[in-house]
Amino acid sequence: MTDIFVNLPTADLDRCKAFYTALGATINPLFSDENAVCVSWGDGVYFMMLTREFFATFTDKPVADPATTAQVMVALARPSNDDVDAVMATGLAAGGTEPREPEDLGFMYSRDLEDPDGNVLSFFYMDPVASEQGPGAFADQAQS
Repeated sequence: MTDIFVNLPTADLDRCKAFYTALGATINPLFSDENAVCVSWGDGVYFMMLTREFFATFTDKPVADPATTAQVMVALARPSNDDVDAVMATGLAAGGTEPREPEDLGFMYSRDLEDPDGNVLSFFYMDPVASEQGPGAFADQAQS
């Protein structure tokens, strides 16, 4: 399996640690310092939360401000609609905001959470039939 490292800018590393640990992630101190915090979601998925200045050393392009510009939206699957709602409640209590209304497509339920910097996390549940066979299979099952 390939590990996934998502690099995101932040204005405040301590605030970042508090927010993401409230959501259930852990901090890997081996890859965290005054420039970065390694947020581990388990199973090889990591967010490298980098100060804007440090983030800028990895690119010649301007660094987008996540408070005003969407560059990436990270989607994280959850085991149920209730779990999506629970992680959202935790994220909102930890200082996040919900920029959009929840979306229920029948086969998939999702909610977006902005971290305090404005980076967008989407938490979603997808019906196993739709996940394995596509949304059309879910629609066929629902009509039966």
